[in-house]
Amino acid sequence: MKKVFNLFDLSQKVNYKTEILAGLTVAMTMIPESLSFAILAGFPPLSGLYASFIAGLITAIFGGRPGMISGGAGATVITLIALMKSNGLEYVFAAVALAGVIQILIGVFKWGKFIRLVPQPVMFGFVNGLAIIIFMSQLEQFKTVINGESTWLTGTPMLIMAGLVALTIAIVILLPKITKAVPASLVAIIVVFGLVLGLGIETKTVADIASVSGGFPPFHIPNIPFSLEALKIILPYSLVVAAVGLTEGLLTLSLVDEITETTGNGNRECVAQGSSNILNGFFFGMGGCPMIAQTLVNLSAGSRARLSGIIAALTILCIILFASPVIEKLPMAALVGVMIMVAIGTFEWISLRIINKMPRQDIFVGILVAIITILLHNLAVAVLIGVIISALVFAWESAKRIRAKKYIDDKGVKHYEIYGPLFFGSSATFSEKFDVSNDPIEVVIDFKESKIVDMSAIDAVHKITERYAKIGKTVHLRHLSQDCRKLLENAQGVIDVNIMEDPSYKVLIDKI
Repeated sequence: MKKVFNLFDLSQKVNYKTEILAGLTVAMTMIPESLSFAILAGFPPLSGLYASFIAGLITAIFGGRPGMISGGAGATVITLIALMKSNGLEYVFAAVALAGVIQILIGVFKWGKFIRLVPQPVMFGFVNGLAIIIFMSQLEQFKTVINGESTWLTGTPMLIMAGLVALTIAIVILLPKITKAVPASLVAIIVVFGLVLGLGIETKTVADIASVSGGFPPFHIPNIPFSLEALKIILPYSLVVAAVGLTEGLLTLSLVDEITETTGNGNRECVAQGSSNILNGFFFGMGGCPMIAQTLVNLSAGSRARLSGIIAALTILCIILFASPVIEKLPMAALVGVMIMVAIGTFEWISLRIINKMPRQDIFVGILVAIITILLHNLAVAVLIGVIISALVFAWESAKRIRAKKYIDDKGVKHYEIYGPLFFGSSATFSEKFDVSNDPIEVVIDFKESKIVDMSAIDAVHKITERYAKIGKTVHLRHLSQDCRKLLENAQGVIDVNIMEDPSYKVLIDKI
């Protein structure tokens, strides 16, 4: 029994009131977002709520860390719009289920650790771009559809909407200065809801987006041909969904780690997210992943345990089954106000304060990732481009650092002590360090402060030794670490060099 309780984090000190209230607040903010993205993609509105229930419950119980919230997120849904238009909903469900299998495999093989390769400027750009997306998406609620066209509200409707949003924001800002006993976001939603009902104010409600009433998620096997052709259709989409979901999930996990000063389990999160997407594919859900905005709502409400996520998921299910008439009357202004505050809280304002202290290349990467995130709404592509650029910048800077100290010992042997890593970026500079024609008959290349990293480095060493060999001179390699020796041994068909043995010497890198 103790293990079961540990699973829910209930064996530890948990503030049940805070967790329950945080879960209710999160549920209120998840409903309009899930519905909006489902409608945007052309899915049945309920498939968005089903995804939020299934993904929210599974990842809350089995996910990589407490405090994270998952649901029917736009990041994954946007990648499926083209498949929906070309092949229909059944193929979407199949693609979501296959994406879940891929995500589980990534977790099982422990590939979630590669999130460590995402540099801080990329994180800044990702988070700031996402904050702007959250804010911009709220502006759509200030529009109405007339004759099939979306137009801005005007006159009294606009004033009412703006006033209610401003009231919501004021409550969220001011209430914590008075009391933190209840989440300010939930109080703001309840106050604005009561005000609209009590005074009979005409304003946009959840019902204006879609109906939220329905039954328990039905079991449904995707009706597609069990064939190689069908697999070819859904596999590319499944790979993208899996990548986008895990990218957003693991970045959100890292962000929560930073906020709570604790450490989550990325591989466990991959498995949990994959399991939820398999269930989504078979229970009419549009697929999901961690939602950074709702996660920040949850954390700002004081939640630090798994219970709030469970409460949020069960609340959504109860609303679908029983409480849809009430929820459909919720004023969108209250939810918009909460999400605007989430956007403000999401933005990494510290990135603006330290921008004049950051290297120019980091500033460029951060801004580029933010712009791509905003324009494409594709977090995986934005992060991937940011990581690639950061890696290229790092390679360039590392390449410039390779240098050689030269001297001739009392035996007439010339030594080249190499400093810095030898890899594809620095191999050309490495080759320029040697004076082949004027060097003595015997040369030692000392790698005590260097490291042979890749095939380009091996090729550079081979070409240098070949140049010396052509004019009858001998080259010895010295102080090679064990992994460098292994690289050279594996390349014996390509390179033939003399390695000077150093039985008493141990390279520090071997201990890491």
